[in-house]
Amino acid sequence: MWYLDRHRGNNLESLVCAVLPSVLLTVVSLLGTVHGCPGVCTCRGNTSDCSALGLLSLGPILPLLPRDTRTLRLPQNNLSSLGTGELSDLSSLDLLDLSQNHLWNLQPGVFSGICGLRSLNLSRNRLGSSRLPAFEPGGVQRANGSQVSNGTAAQQSLSKDLFRGLILLQSLDLSENGLLWLPKGLLDSLQGLVWLSLAGNKLRALDRVTFEPLLALQQLQLAGNPWVCDCKLRDFKHWMEWLIYRDGQVDAVQCSFPRDLRGRDIRSVPAEMFNYCLQIQQVKEGGGGGDPTSSGYNNNNARALPGPPPCPQGRMTTSGEDCVRQRYKPASVRRAAGTQIVAGVVCGTVCVMMVVAATYGCIYASLMARYQREIKSRGQRLVNDAGGAETEPEEGETDVEDGVVSSLISPDESPTMQASGMDHSYRISSF
Repeated sequence: MWYLDRHRGNNLESLVCAVLPSVLLTVVSLLGTVHGCPGVCTCRGNTSDCSALGLLSLGPILPLLPRDTRTLRLPQNNLSSLGTGELSDLSSLDLLDLSQNHLWNLQPGVFSGICGLRSLNLSRNRLGSSRLPAFEPGGVQRANGSQVSNGTAAQQSLSKDLFRGLILLQSLDLSENGLLWLPKGLLDSLQGLVWLSLAGNKLRALDRVTFEPLLALQQLQLAGNPWVCDCKLRDFKHWMEWLIYRDGQVDAVQCSFPRDLRGRDIRSVPAEMFNYCLQIQQVKEGGGGGDPTSSGYNNNNARALPGPPPCPQGRMTTSGEDCVRQRYKPASVRRAAGTQIVAGVVCGTVCVMMVVAATYGCIYASLMARYQREIKSRGQRLVNDAGGAETEPEEGETDVEDGVVSSLISPDESPTMQASGMDHSYRISSF
């Protein structure tokens, strides 16, 4: 009997020890609701800090958070998933910090209820985790990190509709998530994004189309990824140069493969080194040999595929063995600044010459007009003087005035003209 009573007491004590922490947490939370904040969190103004609490879900604290919360910090917890509409009650959020959790399952549109969000931190999670095992027997690994096995491709938990509705988002941190690639359309709705970090992932290549909607982007962080500097990265390299041309900033993008480019920043690699991509494209279009998915390098061991000897600079090979003149050369906006400077100097010189010519013409026209006025005034004075003086030139005398010859009237005609009452004088041409 004594043994049974002692056993019951031990069970009761164990039950109390197991339930007591939960009861205390509930009581503290209820006490915190008097001030509009969960007791386990720290609230100051419109900021709620619920970091490092070991939370497995947001269910216990979301109903207790103030509706006017603008900053919510949830780092260093054990969150693994977020459901659609779970954060819709916090429509006033400006900043959401979910870093250093175990998030791998985020439903599409999970942030659609907080469309006013401006800063989102999802760093150091597991968004790159695959839904299928990383390697399966007989599987073939793709260049973007996915795996094809029996017709089924491994997919990341990162959905292209994850950020749907975040039209005001300006800062997004996706660093250290083990991302293998970015789904097309992932960033389409983030046209106001200014700062983006993809550092510390497992990205090997990026598609230019994914980043073209980011018209307001000013800073992009890409360090810490095993970049494969082959044809798949050529178009993205041109987009990076366009971003830098718009005064944007991109950190170091160091090549891991191939071996001859290892450690080099792809921004310093001349565009001419990607000319062989055109050769591969022509081989594909012409039905030539080679693996169409190799892009010039074998992704398993990153060694160059065997091929014909290289052609001289400015020439390329076709389906035959002869080298022909290259018809296309990849454009690089790195030369745009020099082109603008040269064009500006030429246009400026032409404009200065046109101004000088116009000034010279105006001055010449003004001088000629002044000279003509002086000539006219001088001719008028001569006419007036000739009309008032009646001088008779001697026989054989001629008067030359400005190229006009005035002949003397013969003595035989003089009496007749005097009798008729006509008075003749010198003829002076008008100016």
